[in-house]
Amino acid sequence: MAKKTVIVKQIRSPIGRPADQRKTLVGLGLNKMNRTRTLEDTPSVRGMINKVSHLVEVVEG
Repeated sequence: MAKKTVIVKQIRSPIGRPADQRKTLVGLGLNKMNRTRTLEDTPSVRGMINKVSHLVEVVEG
């Protein structure tokens, strides 16, 4: 059985944002504009995406 994945793309810069939001982006593997990452769809990853939802978009889910 294949694990579910989610593709996340960074669409906004973390400049001027709180440090915890910048660290959350790094935790998701994002650090530059328009980078995408394929991540396992777990509750912890979903929580991180929700925390920085204004900086990222879910390409596929």
